[in-house]
Amino acid sequence: MHLLKEKIMARFCDLTGKGPMSGNSVSHSNIKTKRKFYPNLQKKTFFIPELDRWIELKVSTSAIRTINKKGIYTYLKELQKKGEIQLGF
Repeated sequence: MHLLKEKIMARFCDLTGKGPMSGNSVSHSNIKTKRKFYPNLQKKTFFIPELDRWIELKVSTSAIRTINKKGIYTYLKELQKKGEIQLGF
């Protein structure tokens, strides 16, 4: 049983939905070639004391900072209230 609905996507944050962006590499001679900017994603295991459970998420570093500030349970509840994620408990 998963807490979050299944998202089978590579290089996307499980909580914020951040993903790759496209842009240009600009050389010294100002030649532009297409490239991708990937989000800084980390696999992290979080403990939710309210549920007495561990969950593993692939989250961006900005989401980790928000979790450290607000707490994992309140952050998940906020995202559920906004409709960004669907919790399974």
